[in-house]
Amino acid sequence: MSNHPAITLSQISKVYTNGTVALQDLNLEIPESQFVSLVGASGCGKSTVLRLIAGLGKVSSGNINWGIPQPARKLAFVFQDATLMPWANVTENIRLPLKLAGISKQDAQNLVQQALALVGLTNVADSYPRQLSGGMKMRVSIARALVTQPNILLMDEPFGALDEITRSKLNSDLLDLWQKYRWTVVFVTHNIYEAVYLSNRVLVMGTNPGRVVADIEIDVPYPRDDEFRTGLIYNQYCRKVSHCLAEAMN
Repeated sequence: MSNHPAITLSQISKVYTNGTVALQDLNLEIPESQFVSLVGASGCGKSTVLRLIAGLGKVSSGNINWGIPQPARKLAFVFQDATLMPWANVTENIRLPLKLAGISKQDAQNLVQQALALVGLTNVADSYPRQLSGGMKMRVSIARALVTQPNILLMDEPFGALDEITRSKLNSDLLDLWQKYRWTVVFVTHNIYEAVYLSNRVLVMGTNPGRVVADIEIDVPYPRDDEFRTGLIYNQYCRKVSHCLAEAMN
């Protein structure tokens, strides 16, 4: 893994027009190819951090510095809801970012097929969202992000609405893809167990105002599997994150 920073947030504050201080003096450095999860109570600013990194909002003060210059920097965002177009089939939903970028249907075909294969949806390419399960819809959403071939992947509680069995499977699938492509991933979740399983680092955020109160390295090699999920080391890390989270909420 590279020690070269992909993203550096320095003294970031975000104050909304109603006076709400979402973030205050937040500092964060994420090296290239690292998988980092943000956990914390609702309202601690986790999603705000993602949106600021993505350029979907402006900081009130501070700086976001990039270690990956344009045009090499390619971001993709996976939202909590799949937000698929109900009138379009799986293929057309995945092709949407390429269409918006002005890439012709013919030129996009191979990229879409590759994205379908990555998430295991080749056999439902012609299906419509109403015909898919929740887990399959989220796979389409992930494929739509991956079709642009990003090197930075921002994920805002993508598996939060799924049942535990589906969530566990998609966690493992996501890790398999990350090990292959080594994106820089910033992953927001409320789920401590998910964060520990996936991440190189888990950042615990406090509230009022939002800030990082603990930075916990998960010093366990990949690949990680069900044996890791049921092991002592995993449970120790989960307890450590849980303890820091409880302190942050006091």
